[in-house]
Amino acid sequence: MKKIIVALSLGFVLFSCSNNDTISVGNKTSIQVDEVIEKGDVMWGEDIKATIKVKNTGDYPLILAEISGSCSCTVAEYPKDPIAPGKEVEIKAVVKTDKATAGQLVKDVRIVANTNPSLTTVLIKANVIRK
Repeated sequence: MKKIIVALSLGFVLFSCSNNDTISVGNKTSIQVDEVIEKGDVMWGEDIKATIKVKNTGDYPLILAEISGSCSCTVAEYPKDPIAPGKEVEIKAVVKTDKATAGQLVKDVRIVANTNPSLTTVLIKANVIRK
């Protein structure tokens, strides 16, 4: 009897959750961005400043939901307002090298937006030199 009640309750929950209403979370658009930014040689301790140009190549406003770095040494500033189709904005990223080791440095900036796929990754590369 207990199993029947549990089965009926589970069935009720499953059927009540399956409605046919379509939920729209917004229109998808597309972006154009350079996926790799080469900064060349930088001295250890120097901040690497990168400008990421993002262009809305779609038909709907581009909404940058979140921009994050691969670690706490990478921070980015970005516009919060929607970007109209055909328009371009700049994301300012800074990578701190004071805790980096000498040699090749690769950090990423992740852009989450109303695109398909929703995640775009930009790599910032540099060669850290210690004297």
